[in-house]
Amino acid sequence: MRSIFLLVVTIASFAPALVWANPGQGPSLAFHPIGYLAIGIFVMAYILVMLEEKIHLAKSKPMLIAAGLIWILVALAYRAVGADGEVEAAIRHNFLEYAELFFFLLVAMTYINAMLERNVFDQLRIWLLGKGYGYRQLFWITGILAFFISPVADNLTTALIMCAVVMAVGRENGAFVSLSCIN
Repeated sequence: MRSIFLLVVTIASFAPALVWANPGQGPSLAFHPIGYLAIGIFVMAYILVMLEEKIHLAKSKPMLIAAGLIWILVALAYRAVGADGEVEAAIRHNFLEYAELFFFLLVAMTYINAMLERNVFDQLRIWLLGKGYGYRQLFWITGILAFFISPVADNLTTALIMCAVVMAVGRENGAFVSLSCIN
């Protein structure tokens, strides 16, 4: 396994064109000072994310600031060579992707919170525990339910719903909750 990893790293290091996202479009920032600065900003933000517990700073704050700074650097580099349109199109595309994900999660979490408010998961937990199912049977039941719910609901919504059920059923057994949420 290690030899395969070393082979991939060796090939990637001798063939950088294989890892470039958009060769030939706009300026190449791979070996540009702005590219190095962007990597440095990302590494600093990632370090702040890892130190979240020590510095009491939410993970989203350094990442959003780093993303904003990197976008500004990229925009400045592209503007310097007169390729403003490419940056504008990329920003619009990424913002649209973010908005779609945000609204999807907003609706999914609203749906789950409405079900929590109406004690749906507590009733399901009482019903499942009333049947006398053990953790093994509950693991398979929730997995099968997820299998049949996922074509109707989105996979992320299904995962959120089933994890809420699993957490309601096995809240005292952390290992069961972890494995069932992976299921």
